[in-house]
Amino acid sequence: MFSDDSIDRILSYVRMLTQLEYGAEITLEANPGTVDAAHFSGYKQAGVNRLSLGIQSFNDKHLYALGRIHNQVQAKQAINLALNTFDQVNLDVMYGLPNQTLEQALEDAQTALDFNTAHLSFYHLTLEPNTAFYHTPPSLPDDDLSAVMQEQIELLLKNNGYQHYETSAFAKPNKKCRHNLNYWQFGDYLGIGAGAHSKLSYHDKMTRESRYKHPKQYMENVHSGKHIEQTQIIGRDELGFEFMMNALRLNDGVPVSLFVQHTGLNLNTLNSKLHIAQSKGLLETSLSVIKPTLRGQRYLNDLLQIFLD
Repeated sequence: MFSDDSIDRILSYVRMLTQLEYGAEITLEANPGTVDAAHFSGYKQAGVNRLSLGIQSFNDKHLYALGRIHNQVQAKQAINLALNTFDQVNLDVMYGLPNQTLEQALEDAQTALDFNTAHLSFYHLTLEPNTAFYHTPPSLPDDDLSAVMQEQIELLLKNNGYQHYETSAFAKPNKKCRHNLNYWQFGDYLGIGAGAHSKLSYHDKMTRESRYKHPKQYMENVHSGKHIEQTQIIGRDELGFEFMMNALRLNDGVPVSLFVQHTGLNLNTLNSKLHIAQSKGLLETSLSVIKPTLRGQRYLNDLLQIFLD
């Protein structure tokens, strides 16, 4: 929906307001079926150096069931166009789709692999509240089949040189997504625009903010200086869970020093919960690293629940 001129204007204003690092990662998300060569070229000239494509599936039947506007031919055309324009390309693919078989899930994974992009993201379909699927659930693969899909997709990608560095993310060497790493390492981020979210640290507090979701309402409130709909202060007793909720998505874990740096707390404040997680075989800890075990990666919600209680 954004023209290349609009992206250029936004990035020009960003550069006016703050100094960007040389080679800063600037990612644009796009959907197949809504892109063309002129747009991609314009986005690159504006400064975009990484493109993420919402492929979801290469099976037309599954794309139709998901309500996507593109088909597999358009998906493949968009990927080739992206690879001819950008140095770094990510593909978002889903599994556990309505009536999907193991063979179909692996076909999607192999097709994504054939393009040899720098980064791949594989997500299990989630039925979100206030969606048609949530109110009228389709026939989905059961938990056992979904688990096999996950395991075999992970093995396929590993055998093809991709590092599984985060719950749903796979990257070629030195091609990890930098803004995603910032989220999972509990770094700060500023969200700008309708529906955008921020997480910001100050000398005396840490906050999460959300902007108004509806574009018209957001723009009206911008003019009156009230574009932030909600601000939540993250309390001291919530910091441990907030940190772990993000950091434990990283399969290699995070340094203990990062916990101290981003929360201002000593890791000893979580000793009892760390012990429970270790006793259940969900977590590894040492003097230097906090890391989920393979079991902890598979049962991440159970691991996080320990820190929430």
